Amino acid sequence: MTATGDDNATDRQLRLLVGLVVVFGLGSAAAIAAHGVGSAHPTPRPLVLAALCTAVVLSNRVRTQVRIRSSLDRFTWSELPVLIGLVLVPAPWVVLCAVVGVTIHKILVWSDPIKTVFSIAKEALTASAAATVFLLLGIRPDLNHPPMAIIPTVLGLCAIIVVDHLAFVPVVATSTRSPARQIALHNLGIKIVGYLCRLIACLLVVILLTSGANYLLLLVVPLVVACMHLWQSRSTGTREERESWQRLAKATDELNAVDLTQVLHSATTRAAQIFSAVEAAIDLSAGGADRTVRATDSRVLADGPLVAAPSRADEIAVGLDPHDGGIRVGVLRLSFGGAVRLTEVEQYKLRTFASAVCTAIRNAQAYAELARIAAENAHAASHDPLTGLANRRRLYDQAGELFRATRQEGLFALLLIDLNHFKEVNDTLGHAAGDHVLREVANRLRDAAAPGDLVARLGGDEFAVLLTGLPTPALANHRATGMLAGLDAGIEVEGMQITVEAAGGIALAAGTGSVEELMRRADIAMYQAKRANEQTVVYAHARDTADLERLMLTGELRRAVAEHEFTVDFQPIVDLGSGEVVAAEALARWHHPDQGSLSPVQFLETVERSGQLPAFADAVLEQSLIAMQTWREAGFDLPVAVNVSPRSLLDAKFPGAVLARLARHDVPPERLVLELTETLTISQLDVVERALAELRNAGVRLAIDDFGTGISSLSVLSRIPVHQLKIDREFVAAVETSAEAAAVIRTTVDLARNLHLTVVAEGVESEPQRRALWELGCLAGQGHLFARPYSAARFLGVLQRGSGGQPGVLATALYDAGSVVRLPARRSFGGGRTSQPHSSA
Repeated sequence: MTATGDDNATDRQLRLLVGLVVVFGLGSAAAIAAHGVGSAHPTPRPLVLAALCTAVVLSNRVRTQVRIRSSLDRFTWSELPVLIGLVLVPAPWVVLCAVVGVTIHKILVWSDPIKTVFSIAKEALTASAAATVFLLLGIRPDLNHPPMAIIPTVLGLCAIIVVDHLAFVPVVATSTRSPARQIALHNLGIKIVGYLCRLIACLLVVILLTSGANYLLLLVVPLVVACMHLWQSRSTGTREERESWQRLAKATDELNAVDLTQVLHSATTRAAQIFSAVEAAIDLSAGGADRTVRATDSRVLADGPLVAAPSRADEIAVGLDPHDGGIRVGVLRLSFGGAVRLTEVEQYKLRTFASAVCTAIRNAQAYAELARIAAENAHAASHDPLTGLANRRRLYDQAGELFRATRQEGLFALLLIDLNHFKEVNDTLGHAAGDHVLREVANRLRDAAAPGDLVARLGGDEFAVLLTGLPTPALANHRATGMLAGLDAGIEVEGMQITVEAAGGIALAAGTGSVEELMRRADIAMYQAKRANEQTVVYAHARDTADLERLMLTGELRRAVAEHEFTVDFQPIVDLGSGEVVAAEALARWHHPDQGSLSPVQFLETVERSGQLPAFADAVLEQSLIAMQTWREAGFDLPVAVNVSPRSLLDAKFPGAVLARLARHDVPPERLVLELTETLTISQLDVVERALAELRNAGVRLAIDDFGTGISSLSVLSRIPVHQLKIDREFVAAVETSAEAAAVIRTTVDLARNLHLTVVAEGVESEPQRRALWELGCLAGQGHLFARPYSAARFLGVLQRGSGGQPGVLATALYDAGSVVRLPARRSFGGGRTSQPHSSA
């Protein structure tokens, strides 16, 4: 049903209810009049009747009102003259005076005709109900000797209250389209207090009239009534105001969401509640997402495309305008079901609420834009731009997840494919033809892959397929042969038919333990296939001589730990603006007696498998803390960042061991930063979250390495409140030449600023890179531009020598000392969760 149809139906129901009240009012008044015809009561003097009518008019003028939608719930003192009149004047005259008094009041205030008729009929009905109580109890009114009608007065007031609610509640509920129970219970506590005040005033007058007291005491009654009325008005206004502001504050809190739909739904329902509207709607017209959301105070009615609704008389609209004078976000519309005039306070609250809604919508849109950019960056970081296939990083990530999965359906393997003689295509037909061939090969491999398999292009003419769900190892070779057979058909390039030949190496994941080893074995098998001129070769351990070196390293690890062959070098992290050293990153090295200095890439996997990881991690942390103590004693109190192996975080004793070493060396926990790889925090989050929480709660700082290069960066930040993000060296290297790389860095900095995190760039190699990063808002960096990794002693010497006669400074500042610097829009370097920058590796 349309809105117009709903309005027409509501009008018909209202007219029916008002008609019923009029019928009952006329009937009850007629019944009271008929009873009075047969009674022997004399006709009251006109002056008495005029006074009673005047009292009715005045009692209706003295009122407290609360708006419910477009209707007003009024608290008047009209019961007082009716009940006192029933003690002094015959009931038919009281009913008549009540009706005449309300009629005069409505004429004076010039009310709506239907509301006027309804009020007169309701007054006749309530006065008749009270008169019926007095008649049934046999009360004989007497102006000169009034009866002591205490109980009839109490029961008469109760009758008025019940009949008034029976007539008023259904009409208001229909008019505002609200539940009758909600209308009846609205401000019930205030109503009860008001009725008690009226009862006290009535009983006071009755007692004064019947006790023979001096009638001059009746002059005190208006003063008492005025005091009660002022108290009730103020109490009602204060309570309504307090509850309204509380609802506004709660609504503002709910608007602090990052999902636009949640913001719009919350804003519309809360607006209907706060301003007692039948319906609230937001027409969103900015941000490229034109939509209209309509809701009542309890549920959302519609959420769809923007609908241009005509202006209505019962509607109040306010623009959602930004404080900074930007483009209007949309319009908030409130429908009340009737004409309404908001008070000055309500208008102020409406403007305040609209401002909060505008800010919340802009924040949600900004977050959505950041999420979109991050998703695009993540997709670009995990897919090959030429073929649309997954790239090497995506392949490594998915293979890593398979290795870490506790339950798998079948085995998995890696097929590494290399195209034969592809260089000849490029050299003969050009790179455009070569690109066409690569895209066609990618499409054929994608079409031939089984559901669940991942096809990737590693670069050049090299492809890889992650074969999953293998019931037996032998099926890997069968599936690989089928995929390569799909390349046999010729490819048409510039009118020529080109035949593509390929060699494939297959490595089963079982027994490898890591993606790197799986890739190494597939690579060995592929080159064996090329040398043997075979289409596919499955990796065989017996033909792999490279494993012997790792076996030798494994046997030497225990000796290396015992003889302190593991050492730690430190690379400074520098404030890009001032050139001052603000932190250091610990980099482990193995000084092997025969093979020389080995980096973690060469031995870390072996350490993790050998059972020597706790001893290795303990040695690195111990040397880092000793270096921190030495530097601090020399006047350089620098935090140090240490890389954390995923397997260390799986050890329940690891957090306690770290905190114990910090305490032993008297190093505050906040001076230590633990660097987490993004893959770790995504794939093993449920397992390591407890360890991270224990360390974080103790004050240890956390950083995410290579942020943005994985596929779940935002989900990581929503689970782990880290203190720092680190920009991968690949983006830093391309910051001057690649608009995409600059956009990734800018997005990361903006996201970090909004989440109060610091950002560190890795691999800063030149002054132009340094300046470009600083102008993008990145405050800290490390790289060979400032210093290479040094031992702790040499690192201290570098700090003491400094640059330009300034200890602790390794580069010339980008601005002159004492000058006013206009920094890019960003947070201060030491703000947020951390007071110092830390590195992540």
